[in-house]
Amino acid sequence: MKKYNKVVLAYSGGLDTSVIIPWLKENYGCEVIAVVGNVGQKSELEGLEEKALKTGASKIYIEDLTEEFVNDYIFPTIQAGAIYEGKYLLGTSFARPLIGKRMVEIAKKEGADAICHGCTGKGNDQVRFELAIKAFAPEMPIIAPWRIWDIKSREEEIAYALEKKVPIKISYETNYSKDMNLWHLSHEGLDLEDPNNEPNYEKILELSTTLEKAPDKATYITLSFEKGIPVALNGVKMDGVKLLEELNKLGGENAIGITDMVENRLVGMKSRGVYETPGGTILYKAHKDLEELCLDKETAHYKEQVALKFADIVYNGLWFTSLREALHSFVLKTQETVTGEVKLKLYKGNVVNAGMTSPYSLYSEEYATFGEDAVYDQKDSAGFVNLFGLPIVVHAKMNAKIKSEEK
Repeated sequence: MKKYNKVVLAYSGGLDTSVIIPWLKENYGCEVIAVVGNVGQKSELEGLEEKALKTGASKIYIEDLTEEFVNDYIFPTIQAGAIYEGKYLLGTSFARPLIGKRMVEIAKKEGADAICHGCTGKGNDQVRFELAIKAFAPEMPIIAPWRIWDIKSREEEIAYALEKKVPIKISYETNYSKDMNLWHLSHEGLDLEDPNNEPNYEKILELSTTLEKAPDKATYITLSFEKGIPVALNGVKMDGVKLLEELNKLGGENAIGITDMVENRLVGMKSRGVYETPGGTILYKAHKDLEELCLDKETAHYKEQVALKFADIVYNGLWFTSLREALHSFVLKTQETVTGEVKLKLYKGNVVNAGMTSPYSLYSEEYATFGEDAVYDQKDSAGFVNLFGLPIVVHAKMNAKIKSEEK
């Protein structure tokens, strides 16, 4: 193997990156600098500095990226309404580009001659990390141990960790693959690899309670938006990080945002996972409801197409691309009038609209009422229906003529 002097490693303290530190030193003879992107994983950050240094890293950076994560990645994706395959709220997808970008900045600062990540060759994250690295350091060598080492499974990885005396918190029996940040928590592996197995929610849920344990009484909340960005909860203004923390708590208590799905990975295979996104699910619902009030039909319908493409772009790791930026510009234009308040009812996994207002509302009770009005002449609709249905009339007459001639 080529020798490197200094390698920057995307470090989480989990199984993969924990064993990679001694592996890098053993195989490349290099200094290893661990970089942790704090995107709100909270308890997972505890003891990381001690663990990384004890495992062999020469230095560790623990970078607080939470505000940037929320303001520059989460909120633009909510504004776009981007949901991958109708279910996945992109929690891991939009965190990776941000971390990759910061890794490059630190690698340049430290004079590193390679960047390493612990993603497997089967997953999406290898693409997301590496495309971010290529966007800011196109010539930087990238080391992906899962593609080249002799370890073939997580069980063998655990055995390697024990051999090298690497401290790990998991065992063979609890070896779910997880990713946690301020937005979500994902669970993959073990019994979840069989789509016919019902998830043991009592065992795996961490952000949310189960439907059975959720309160029997509904919780009402009000969210305030300015240009598609949530700015207040129940009338109290707060920054994005604080607001999401509060919504995660409220959503989790009411079993909101638990998703079990089989998704199509970028690399071609299907994978099954369980996602917990309590606060995010609430925000998506509130934002979508407010758009129904504030966007005209043609803009709203076209934006749905943009949302599908935006979701694919984010999922596929293409955040730092011209197309993503161009679509974001379109989205920002649509959000100029998405301002107002949305009242929601949270109850046993459900998020139900309970009323909304906006100074830019396009809903007119005067026109829409079933009662008497002075602004709409129902006779006008006859001409509209005749013109709108003209192609159908012409087609029907043509069919009648053909049938007549066939007789």
